[in-house]
Amino acid sequence: MALKLKLDESAMEDAFFEDTCLLGLASALPPYRLCWMLNEHFDINFTCEPEMTLESTKKDNNYYYMIYEHQLENSSNRYMLYQLKNNNVSLLPEISTVDYLWLIQSGESDQDAAEIAEELKKVPDIQFSRIIERAQLKNVKSLLV
Repeated sequence: MALKLKLDESAMEDAFFEDTCLLGLASALPPYRLCWMLNEHFDINFTCEPEMTLESTKKDNNYYYMIYEHQLENSSNRYMLYQLKNNNVSLLPEISTVDYLWLIQSGESDQDAAEIAEELKKVPDIQFSRIIERAQLKNVKSLLV
């Protein structure tokens, strides 16, 4: 008799999103341009990680969503910036007004997210930023890399 194992997706989600906060951004800028602006403004270095590109298939079409990452120096803290729209197709339709999702992983992620959201008000070409609760995302598994 073969033993069947089932992957515990909720445990994977909990581990991936431990000590994180999600910040939704609205901007018409293409991802590379937004990253450049954020890098300049926050003195960070978002870089594209092609192996972490997300793929989604809708209506027989494949859509690719880029992920940019910045690891804070001398720290386990990191930032990930997810492109949520490709040709007006949203990776997370439940937050369709949001173009990008900034995942903040740190010991003080809630406080860091509030500070970043406040600072984003000074960045041109960003219409708004808001904290997104993980519970409001139906397809949160789409963000796992």
